[in-house]
Amino acid sequence: MPDVDRRRAWLLTVDGAPQSYVDLDDPTHLEFEYARRLGHVLDRAGDEGRALDVLHLGGGALTLPRYVAATRPGSRQDVVEADRGLLALVGEHLPLPAGVDVRVHGEDARAWLAAAPDDAADVLVADVFGGSQVPAHLTTLAYAREADRVLRPGGVYAANLADGAPFAFLRSQLATFAEVFAHLAVIAEPAVLRGRRFGNAVLIASQDEIGVAELARRTARDAFPARVEHGAGLRRLIGDARPVTDADAVPSPLPPGGSFSVG
Repeated sequence: MPDVDRRRAWLLTVDGAPQSYVDLDDPTHLEFEYARRLGHVLDRAGDEGRALDVLHLGGGALTLPRYVAATRPGSRQDVVEADRGLLALVGEHLPLPAGVDVRVHGEDARAWLAAAPDDAADVLVADVFGGSQVPAHLTTLAYAREADRVLRPGGVYAANLADGAPFAFLRSQLATFAEVFAHLAVIAEPAVLRGRRFGNAVLIASQDEIGVAELARRTARDAFPARVEHGAGLRRLIGDARPVTDADAVPSPLPPGGSFSVG
C-alpha cells in the first residue's frame, strides 16, 4: 500500500497485519516504533559508524537491512526469510539500492541459524512472525544457545516480540534468554509494561554490558516514548517464569482483535 504522505514510501501488510514500512527515498526513516527501537540498538552496536556483520531473521520489506546499509556503509548483512513469495514481491516492487551488500536466503530461520558458523555476526536481529505470531521454534533455549554461538564476543541479540498482561510469553522469553546471556534489557511503551494494552517489546541480550542509559535517552525522545527495563525491574518481571524447551514451546499469543490490523 502506498503512503500518500511520502512519495516513494510503502506499507507492507501480511494477512491484514502491518509487517513493514519502507521509504525508498529515505532508508533511515523508521515508521514503526518497534523498528525505531531496533534501530537504536543497531546504532549502539560496536564502535560508532563502524561497518557491522548483521544477521536478520525475518525479512519483511528489508527495512532494517536498508537502514544499516545507509547508517553503517560497508556492512555485510544476511537476511533469512522463509516466505519466498514475499521475497520475490519485495525484490520486484521494493528493490534494494545497487551496491548494498545484503544476501537474502529463502529458508527457515532456525534451520539456517543452526548451519551458520560460530562467531559470524556482530548483531542478530530477530523479527520473525507467522502472520501476527512469533513461531514456537524461535522461542526456545536451544534457539537462544544457537543465537549466542553465532554472535561474536560482545555481540548483541535483539528481537521484536509482542504480548500483553499477564505477559506469560514475554516473561518466558526473558527467562529463556537469561539462562544463556549475562545481560538483558527490554524496551516497551510504559502502557504495555503496565499491562494496559497489548503491544511490541524489544528484547536485548548480550554477554557484555548493555548501554541501557543511552538506550533510555534515545527511546525517551521518540514520538511514542518507551521505557528500558533492566536489572532488578527485569528480574521482577521474569518472576517465576521458566526457560522454554523445544518440547513445551508455543507461539506468541494472538493479538486481540484490531491490535495491529489496518483498514
